[in-house]
Parts: sequence; structure tokens; C-alpha cells
Amino acid sequence: MTIIHLHTLIKAPVERCFDLSRSIDLHQSSMHQSNERAVAGRKAGLIEQGETVTWEATHFFVRQQLSSVISEMKRPYHFIDEMEKGAFKSLWHKHFFQSRGDDHTLMIDEFRYEVPYGMWGRLFNRLILKNYMTALLKSRNEHIRHVAESPGGWQKFLIQ
Repeated sequence: MTIIHLHTLIKAPVERCFDLSRSIDLHQSSMHQSNERAVAGRKAGLIEQGETVTWEATHFFVRQQLSSVISEMKRPYHFIDEMEKGAFKSLWHKHFFQSRGDDHTLMIDEFRYEVPYGMWGRLFNRLILKNYMTALLKSRNEHIRHVAESPGGWQKFLIQ
């Protein structure tokens, strides 16, 4: 099992950061490099507990799909998305949000996954995949931070 922990400080209220993090539209705008888009389940707006989404994206020159469900949510403190079907053996992502007063939020990601294909999968993970996934998550978090801190730029992502 690989675990990635990230901390992102955002100059915005915790509720805004929480909702932007579950915005399907913001997620798609943050993943332009892989042309990621929602193709089934919740395709726009804010995903809720119990809802599913299927993402289609190109990673490592391969077009692939990953379906996940929001298995737990306590607004505005945390939510968990878990893979139901996809290229990983398992994938679990917990999003934590801590108010830091004066409209600051600490966003914490705990991202866990297991790769298939035994020894070859573990080697690929160690050499390439873990760094790739870390960079992808950091890029997404930077996009969330930028949007959350932009005056007037975040509202369009919170319209249901």
C-alpha cells in the first residue's frame, strides 16, 4: 500500500475549500493535462455522499476509466472517495479540512492505493507512479488554492 500525505494552506474559509474540493467542474478544470472528464454518475456540480462518478482520462498514453463513490462525508470537515472500479487494486482518498481562523484553511490529503501486477506493479510504482500521482495531486491542490483565493473566481464552481 502506498500512502501520499499532502498539506495545502489556503487563504479562504473552510466551507469554500470543502465545496470546491468536491466540485466535479473544478476537478475537470484542474486535470486538463490528462483531459479528464466525468462520463457517468455525477457529471457536474457538487458530489454528495453516496454518489458515484466515473472519470475518463489519459495517463501514460492510455485512455482509462476510474469509478469512485463518496463513502463518507461530514461537511465541512472531511470526505472520502473510494475506487469502485479502475486500474488500481484499491484506491482510497480522504480529504480533511481544518479551519485556521481568519478565513484560512489547512487542506490535508491522505491518498492510499495499491497497484496490481505483483512485483512488476510494485516496481513501476516505486520508479514512476508514486511520483506521478504526487505531482498530479499537488497540481490539483494548487488549482483549488488558486481558485479559492481568487476574488470572484470560485463562485461559478459552487453553483448546483
